[in-house]
Amino acid sequence: MFSQTASKRRFGILLLALCASTVAACRDSSDDSSRDASRDSATASANVLTPADTDDFGAPFPDASSAQRVVTLNPTSTEIIFALGENSRLVGRSDWDEFPKEAKQLPSLGNGIKPNVEAVLAARPTLVVLYATPDNRPAVEAFTRAGVKTLALRVDRIAGFHKHVEILGRVFGVADKAKILNDSVSATLRRVQSLVERHVPVDQRPTALWPVWNTPPMVIGGGSYMDELLTIAGARNVFHDNANPSPQVSVEEIVRRNPQQIVVGPARAKELAASPIWRAVPAVRDGHFAVMDPELTGRPSVQLGMAAMALARSLHPALADSLK
Repeated sequence: MFSQTASKRRFGILLLALCASTVAACRDSSDDSSRDASRDSATASANVLTPADTDDFGAPFPDASSAQRVVTLNPTSTEIIFALGENSRLVGRSDWDEFPKEAKQLPSLGNGIKPNVEAVLAARPTLVVLYATPDNRPAVEAFTRAGVKTLALRVDRIAGFHKHVEILGRVFGVADKAKILNDSVSATLRRVQSLVERHVPVDQRPTALWPVWNTPPMVIGGGSYMDELLTIAGARNVFHDNANPSPQVSVEEIVRRNPQQIVVGPARAKELAASPIWRAVPAVRDGHFAVMDPELTGRPSVQLGMAAMALARSLHPALADSLK
């Protein structure tokens, strides 16, 4: 079973992905094809930033000259930068940035939310990449006063991940690599969805609950990329109608919605199975768990395609041989 410290660290990473409270401005993953088409312009022009380009705090994007000594305090950004082959520019990370494993070789500078400004500035960064949560605005203001560029980005949905990749590709001057990465992730997601659509009729797709915290119960709602992963992998999220990425709900409401499958990591499966409160949920009591690796699904990363594939295998074992 995971230690309490490890569980809190994973929950911290998950909060970075789920802390937005609405999805009114988000586009769903069906926008991928049109967005991919718009990226087909020449690499040189794609790398040019215009004055209208701003991050999720409304600040202008830094140009590539600023991306020389970079501190990344956002696990998604860290993975993308490594995938783009630009990790040699990184001089620090947050405690939560642990993937890929090579990231652990970077100096850890503290929390990703409300970061230690002094510790980050001691790394002499020219650019700090953060998660765009209101709690990080004071840090952004402090870095700006110190003459350090910032880039604040938020990812709630799969479309946001693709945008994140595109922006980092432009800021780092490698838009061609960013397009390749986005195309690869999209292709895997489409492959999983297509396979499910061909072999699993809609009325045979299980209803599912994806709990992310036990007490009080917090679950995945319709505003999260994890809700999208459930749909792609052939399940119906019982809290899809809740626009919050991770709403707090009651066990009584979970029982009322009666999910057929509980999507959890191995440690949480054991915790829920042993909980008298959660055993009121029939799927928990009957051991109907779709067990997932939380290190694969717990953040909107370059592994989104692999996460969808693993989830589909767990939900539909008959497709396992086709999903390799």
